[in-house]
Amino acid sequence: MRLKIYPLRRDKLRLKTYPPRRDLSRLYKFTITMTAIKTAIKLPPSNHEFAEVIHRLEAGGAMLPDTPENLMQIIGLYKAYAVPMDFYWRDLLYIAEREFLNPLPFFKYFLPKEYLELHNHYAGDDADLRIWRGEATAHPELLAFIEKGETFKMPKLLHHLFHDRINMEFAEACMRAMLWHRGMGGQFDPYLDSEEYKANADRAIKAYFQGNPVMLGLYKLFPDMFLEQCRQMSYYANLGLFWEIMAPVFFEMSDLYDEGKISSVPEAMSFLVNGIFAIAGRPIYHHVYIRGECYEIIPKSKGFMWLYEAALPYVEAVFYRTAPFRGTKSYNAQARQVPEDQKDFHYGILYADVFPVGTAGIPPTLLMQDMLHFLPPYLVDYYSQHCRGEEDMLIQLGVSFQRSMYCVTSAVIQALRAALLYPLDDPNPKHLQANRDFFEMQLNRFTRPEYNIRDAARLGSIQKQDYR
Repeated sequence: MRLKIYPLRRDKLRLKTYPPRRDLSRLYKFTITMTAIKTAIKLPPSNHEFAEVIHRLEAGGAMLPDTPENLMQIIGLYKAYAVPMDFYWRDLLYIAEREFLNPLPFFKYFLPKEYLELHNHYAGDDADLRIWRGEATAHPELLAFIEKGETFKMPKLLHHLFHDRINMEFAEACMRAMLWHRGMGGQFDPYLDSEEYKANADRAIKAYFQGNPVMLGLYKLFPDMFLEQCRQMSYYANLGLFWEIMAPVFFEMSDLYDEGKISSVPEAMSFLVNGIFAIAGRPIYHHVYIRGECYEIIPKSKGFMWLYEAALPYVEAVFYRTAPFRGTKSYNAQARQVPEDQKDFHYGILYADVFPVGTAGIPPTLLMQDMLHFLPPYLVDYYSQHCRGEEDMLIQLGVSFQRSMYCVTSAVIQALRAALLYPLDDPNPKHLQANRDFFEMQLNRFTRPEYNIRDAARLGSIQKQDYR
């Protein structure tokens, strides 16, 4: 079963609204967490292949076992991921809003000062909802890396040519996965095919190429090509707005861990669930700025919500599906080694074999290289004990990232259960059975025999601490 459950009881999420400039740290303190649910056993043991994981989810835990080592790995990875993510979301919005349909976007990765200083809506004193207690502008570690990279201070162009920079290609690969796996639910994607969207895009395209008869002529000849590029820009904006929230969430989790306020995997997952509900209704939109004028291709007034239009499609497209990575493995489509339906694709991080994926130019490896620059000291020490050398660190980092994304997926599953079904401590056995059926359906995605999905899934591997 896919995570595509969007039409059900959407209104329930609207019950949790928060006033502007509220501090999520208070939400963390006072929201009832899902950890350590202690109720009398009302159901017989599950017969599922991953019964232990099912029982852990029913108790408010995650798919990832609760051990100090697992907690250290996932929090350290969240911190290392958040710093490049702070660049990703800013550059995604810059490309969607400013570069737009530039036919020769040579400098789209050269983020201007305006966007480095752009205030995150979920950090800083002027935040709409303050998730992270840090500053709203670009993270200091990110700024230091942009200036010096792995080498030394030199012009941006040289850093770019030497590939001594943040790998925005990873972010674009995630965006293209969402664009390619269209139709995963929600209202955002169908809107891209509506007449209203086409009219809004038409105005923006004509304004962007005003005074350029060649491009306007091409637009008249090939309107669908330009419209498809505009749809891609809308997905740039979608992913940028999604990651604008996740970066401060991960920064705050790292700070809470350093302060001793997150001490278990269920507490980390509970913070993610609380955060998901706190910002579930954040608007998803696409504005383009052309010669000082704003063109609303997807207006905020459409009411597209962050959870349904960005978060869930991202998890489905990137964590579960993506596509086979070129250069890692040969597939015989005639022998049905590649699924016929996109919904059966299983090449995301939850299924990835990190070893062949750890190849130069492969999108996950680009991310691993970015995270390597920002690992907290305790994780560097941990890898030094378990790695076969520096060359092995990217692989070990990838395995830790896999664990951390299983925790994020657990948070999404628990959030959906909370929104669509019943509390974990519900006294009604029928309601508890409905919760169990939901959990088992989600885990069934990792046990299907078709296309070798059962063997590809890493759910069983992450249950063992020696999976490295």
